[in-house]
Amino acid sequence: MLKRIFVLLVCAMLSVYAQEKVNITFRVEAPTLNDSDKVFIVGNIPELGSWNPGRVELEKISKGNYQKSIFLNKEIRIEYKFTKGTWQTEALNNDATVPQNSVLTTKHDTTITAVIKNWRDKSNFKIAGQVTGKVEYHKHFVFDGLKPRDIIVWLPPDYDKNKNERYPVFYMHDGQNLFDPRTSSMFVDWQMDETADSLIHKKEIKPLIIVGIYNTEDRGIEYADTPLGHLYMRLIVEKIKPFIDSLYRTLPDKENTAVGGSSMGGLISMMCAWEYPNVFSKAACFSPAFKIADIDYVKNVLEYSGKKKKITLYIDNGGVDLDARLLPGVNEMVKALEEKGFIENKDLFFFVDKTATHNETAWAKRVWRPLEIFFAK
Repeated sequence: MLKRIFVLLVCAMLSVYAQEKVNITFRVEAPTLNDSDKVFIVGNIPELGSWNPGRVELEKISKGNYQKSIFLNKEIRIEYKFTKGTWQTEALNNDATVPQNSVLTTKHDTTITAVIKNWRDKSNFKIAGQVTGKVEYHKHFVFDGLKPRDIIVWLPPDYDKNKNERYPVFYMHDGQNLFDPRTSSMFVDWQMDETADSLIHKKEIKPLIIVGIYNTEDRGIEYADTPLGHLYMRLIVEKIKPFIDSLYRTLPDKENTAVGGSSMGGLISMMCAWEYPNVFSKAACFSPAFKIADIDYVKNVLEYSGKKKKITLYIDNGGVDLDARLLPGVNEMVKALEEKGFIENKDLFFFVDKTATHNETAWAKRVWRPLEIFFAK
């Protein structure tokens, strides 16, 4: 009896410790701001607005000085930035460049002071990176039931020179984040252009065309197993792909057609290949939202009873923050695919970077992997 009571007491103590809170105080010194300006903190957890740049306002203490205290559980990893309420008014580094996310693990009461002299709406801010190679833009693709969107097409280095050559095509979601840091949501791009250009010149992959399909404000619904998600796949299959095949020298067959994306874009990439295996033979799924919250595409795969899909899948994930929460669902998907006959390193490639988080910088470091798998010379 005493032993049982002791165990219960230990469990209770551990539970209390697990829920122990620490006080994190954020202070901003912003000498260039006007009296009417407001300062917000934005980050990766609900207490920091879940990346909504105008949700969590700091209190103005005096002219140019702002503060916010937040109680958080111990041992959680937070990423954060400061804004004046929108991403267009983001705080910049002292050299007017866009900063990386600041990172903190909550271990004890902490006060963080940031001195900010430059804001994006008041500075000639600098963006690292550029578009490498030749890209072409096509505007306003529409499909009944969907918002219009643009696409960007990256052409291989020899496209204009080798007039008789035809090329495989890699269709990718979140097109504005792929090549150009100026259009990327966080001003950091995937560097698809630099990576593909380098691998082509080193003769490690075949020259290919990359088509970036821009997202819309309905991204979260369009990239999921929803009516809009199925319309979005039809937009690609019935409108965008025929347009690309008619305008460019492509290899239009399924063996030379791949699709890829990250997060919800990783989910819709899996769906494109799974539900249109006659169109796409390959899918690259970076940090994919296969099974999390009310999303469960693992169930769709497990319930499938037809012939094995003749597709090749590349799936990867990080191990930090949101990627850590996505990983159990990713592992379940890999197991489900193996139950359906997929064989690792043959038609199923799986990679985990335990140190990687959920952003364009992390995906840029891994994108060479599916390029080499899908388009090996």
